[in-house]
Amino acid sequence: MLFTCLLFLSYLCRISNSLDSLAVSQSIEDGKTLVSALGITEVGFFSPGNSTRRYLGIWYTNVSPVTVVWVANRNTPLENKSGVLKLNEKGILVLLNATNNIVWSSSNISSKAGNNPIAQLLDSGNFVVKKGQETNEDGVLWQSFDHPCDTFMPGMKIGWNLETGLEKFLSSWKSFDDPAVGEYAVKLNLSGYPQMMKFKGPDKVFRGGSWNGLSLVANPGPTYGTSPRFVLNEKEVYYEYGIEESSGFIIYTLTPSGTGEILFWTTQSRTQQVLSSGEQDQCENYAFCGANSICNYDGNHPSCECLRGYVPKSPEQLNISTWLRGCVPRNKSNCTNSHTDRFWKYTNMKLPDTSSSRFYETISLDECQQSCIMNCSCTGYASLNVLDGGSGCLLWFDDLVDMRNFSNWGQDFYIRVPASELDHGNDKKNMVGIIVGVTIFGFIITCVCILGIKNPEAARKFCNKHYKNMQRREVIDLPTFDFSVLASATGNFSTENKLGEGGFGPVYKGTLIDGKELAVKRLSQKSLQGLDEFKNEVALMTKLQHRNLVKLLGCCIEEEEKMLIYEYMPNHSLDYLIFGKRKFLDWRKRFNIISGIARGLLYLHQDSTLRIIHRDLKPSNILLDANLDPKISDFGLARLVLGDQVEAKTNRVAGTYGYIPPEYAVRGHFSVKSDVFSYGVIVLEVLCGKKNREFSDPEHCNNLLGHAWKLWTEDRALELLLDEVLEEQCMLFEVIRCIQVGLLCVQQRPEDRPDMSSVVLMLNGDKLLPNPKAPAFYTQIDVTSKANSSSENHKSFSVNELSITV
Repeated sequence: MLFTCLLFLSYLCRISNSLDSLAVSQSIEDGKTLVSALGITEVGFFSPGNSTRRYLGIWYTNVSPVTVVWVANRNTPLENKSGVLKLNEKGILVLLNATNNIVWSSSNISSKAGNNPIAQLLDSGNFVVKKGQETNEDGVLWQSFDHPCDTFMPGMKIGWNLETGLEKFLSSWKSFDDPAVGEYAVKLNLSGYPQMMKFKGPDKVFRGGSWNGLSLVANPGPTYGTSPRFVLNEKEVYYEYGIEESSGFIIYTLTPSGTGEILFWTTQSRTQQVLSSGEQDQCENYAFCGANSICNYDGNHPSCECLRGYVPKSPEQLNISTWLRGCVPRNKSNCTNSHTDRFWKYTNMKLPDTSSSRFYETISLDECQQSCIMNCSCTGYASLNVLDGGSGCLLWFDDLVDMRNFSNWGQDFYIRVPASELDHGNDKKNMVGIIVGVTIFGFIITCVCILGIKNPEAARKFCNKHYKNMQRREVIDLPTFDFSVLASATGNFSTENKLGEGGFGPVYKGTLIDGKELAVKRLSQKSLQGLDEFKNEVALMTKLQHRNLVKLLGCCIEEEEKMLIYEYMPNHSLDYLIFGKRKFLDWRKRFNIISGIARGLLYLHQDSTLRIIHRDLKPSNILLDANLDPKISDFGLARLVLGDQVEAKTNRVAGTYGYIPPEYAVRGHFSVKSDVFSYGVIVLEVLCGKKNREFSDPEHCNNLLGHAWKLWTEDRALELLLDEVLEEQCMLFEVIRCIQVGLLCVQQRPEDRPDMSSVVLMLNGDKLLPNPKAPAFYTQIDVTSKANSSSENHKSFSVNELSITV
């Protein structure tokens, strides 16, 4: 009986002095650790490799070799063993050095931590801060799993929280002695159908691919005893895995050299085994053979082949086995003959890059084929899910990139080819090409022969008008709408259905017979924008697919009418809400808008197959869908730059004053940093609910940028800059971070401004940001005139928001 009582008392002591948790009144010094409840993981201070610097990290206990899976202060090391980890009353972990300066801190998702926050290390390796003893997800204020380093562990998510805009991705160490952020990253790319990708800096180096119901398309082989899972819903999209065997551990580590090692050990042996060293054949290198081609690997050497109906882009590729420039269609389909196209089936394939794809979860494979054949831009299709014989639909609308053939696994993939490629010989193919080539010429000859005899002038006018229409239809490879259909859908373009008007012309709401709503952008006859801007927008929008870009559904070209048809945005444009009905935009919605615009720009600048500079980013060109998610629109003034080009020059300045940077307004130099400047202005406008050009500081005559800078330098950024309608609902640390990002984006010199990939990380990260320098256009109104005029008279000299085209 006495022995039993002693055991019970010992058990109570272990509970009351738990070694896996940290309360507000407690701290961890260098040399001490927290150990998870079952002794599986440990958090404390360590020095990596041959380094003497100290870091706060998490590792698996008693595993050989030591396996550090997460590092807090990876970019801000401690130089000695003076580090102390504490938890403050707000539920934020802070790492202090010898002088009590904060080296690193966590951030919680709520400004109110509740009573008695506690930090706890779980057996999964997740270090969480929660409200007291709460165990559900709502009680979690912060967790290390939301901020991965180089290691992917069971239960961790790689992907996006679509509500908060938080991206969770892996980033390699700089070296085995330095855990700072290295060159390589593994991310879930949201362009088109989400897919896993590995990057080296901004460059894609490997594509794990999209989820097909069983695995990622590039990894259809063994799962090593794991149970992978992909989740896609309105709130989040992510990839994760669990372990089927409870007595073992499996983790994925992204090494400093970019390889991905899969490590395994058991609870008994505690000695690591390398299940996969991450070595890849050359066919795994992203787009190794270029576009519209397949990479084959025979065990020793790679070889490239064009898809059916395609030929090498360069003649010299015919005599070599590998190439980089890819293939082009031998006979490209167009919208006049695409209904006769067929499909060629490939088996055991790694499906192409899904950045330019669309997906549908409920339709069959036969319906998928019909959807592809009805859209002349569709280049191929496949099943979305391979389980139970296949279901769902994936459609591609651009070049088919990064395909390979597997020996004994993979998917069926169907590419679109003209019927002539399957049914006829070369002579027939050449004849078809000749017929297509002379169609327009034959039309002109017919016009002249029939009409020219009686009335040469009438013949000239008739032929010229219809020849231009034929040219336009040849150029634009996009679904077309009849003018009569659009007129009926918009109530004959009635003022009741008018949504607004810009430099291009008016935009109307339309409703088709089946109830589908759309937006019709009609080129005004008086508009200074014309066919060039129209073609430019069509050419770009048909190649861009992203959740934060407005979707182009089709066009209409009949005689002098030129119209673009877009998906309908029920919440209008950002300027409509932020400058008129801003009380409907709480802080979470505003932060979502700021983050969404950043992701859209990142896609344009870096992640799309094209590199696009928008040149006219402003609130009226940011549309909001039913969920208030932002979508960038109006690409009439956008410019395509090639390859690694990031800047150019023009003699024709286009854009809107108040949003264009000085180097563009004065010298005509535009670059991706021009869009960054415009984005920074928008961020500050969203925060305060006031326009940059119409704002005037009554004390110093600064515009909004100058006013924000003045408040920032005086540590009063929240005092007058934050919109008063937000009151206490916002998270102050997020607001401060957004103000700082906005000021970094509007700095005078383009090279000082961050790129959009850095902006996305800044918005969703928790590391310290650089201090901004003075913004461009610091003062727009002459201060000396203040004595002669009241502050009420300081108004913008232009009240319109039209884009400048001349």
